[in-house]
Amino acid sequence: MIVVTGATGNVGRPLVEALAAVGEQVTAVSRRPGGTELPEGVRHHQADLADPGSLRPALDGADALFLLFAGELLTGERPVRELLETAGSAGVRRVVVLSSQAAETRPQAISHAPLRALEEAVRASGLDWTVLRPGGFGSNAFAWAESVRTRRTVAAPFGDVGLPVVDPADIAEVAAATLRGRGHAGRTYELTGPAPVSPRQQAQTIGDALGEPVRFTELSPEQARAELLRFMPEPVADGTLDILGEPTAAEQRVSPDVERVLGRPPRAFADWAMRNIAAFR
Repeated sequence: MIVVTGATGNVGRPLVEALAAVGEQVTAVSRRPGGTELPEGVRHHQADLADPGSLRPALDGADALFLLFAGELLTGERPVRELLETAGSAGVRRVVVLSSQAAETRPQAISHAPLRALEEAVRASGLDWTVLRPGGFGSNAFAWAESVRTRRTVAAPFGDVGLPVVDPADIAEVAAATLRGRGHAGRTYELTGPAPVSPRQQAQTIGDALGEPVRFTELSPEQARAELLRFMPEPVADGTLDILGEPTAAEQRVSPDVERVLGRPPRAFADWAMRNIAAFR
């Protein structure tokens, strides 16, 4: 059995679907009650990873765990360490953890220090581990959904700076492959899309999928920071802007790892836009 934490999110939901589609026994874990929209046969378990003991019943009979920690749980090592100890004592032998590309590309950044600590804890856990380091998510474009629906406008900073954003569906498929297959223990995979795409190009791509033009408005870094601070801690907002505005060569590079694991190229942002265009209509 495979336990998937963060099972209702942009990666967890398609991961649960991918595993269920190939006949795996899956327990989907989320903090909120639910389970009604899960694939047939998938068990739901409500747990808060801040309380590792609340996850213990879901781990009975499990041999693999997909681990996704929300930002507020990454402020200290104790919840991570306790959860990994709980998983090991329950018989879990394999853990796949969702980290971030910036844990490697920005080793001194305060904003990603918790993810580096998470990776270190996983590597020291005694379990077979795989670390997934995605770049920016294509699904971050959902932040523009309301403005596109109501005004056919996208507002973002650094309009012509391109990054190879990754489709969460690709992250989910890589996670499924590493949870199920052999040869992934002790490996770290960097996950990107097939080519850099700028915010201006993303706005045009959404417009193409809609069949209507979408106007791009460039925000100043100060305006963008004010928006990010509405839902991000200050170090995370500043770290995000650093990546968006002054990406390193490594952050703009297209990684071969999606194709290496899945045997096909990563999906383009245009694919993501077409599949999710209902959110922008």
